[in-house]
Amino acid sequence: MNLGTFSVSLAVKNLKAARDFYEALGFTVIDGNMEQHWLILENGQAKIGLFEGLFENNILTFNPPDVRSIQRELKAKGITLTLEADESTSGPAHITLVDPDGNAILIDQF
Repeated sequence: MNLGTFSVSLAVKNLKAARDFYEALGFTVIDGNMEQHWLILENGQAKIGLFEGLFENNILTFNPPDVRSIQRELKAKGITLTLEADESTSGPAHITLVDPDGNAILIDQF
């Protein structure tokens, strides 16, 4: 199962303050839009998404090449998904699930 790139999506209270903090740690903005309240930052192999007011808790995020094949594999293993991708479509889609400790996981193909 190829989960692709891993990042942490952080729910932040102040996008500018969070951006300034992570830039001081050596991260660089590589995508996003301040007016839409989200940024993606990178430092080497590490990626962080900063999201102001878009969700309540932090989320583990994976960006695979094929989310639907992962969905089929997870369901075959008996893992419950909280949101499923439409199997009759192709291209961008996402699924969500929660680990045994309540941590949210987003598997997002874009």
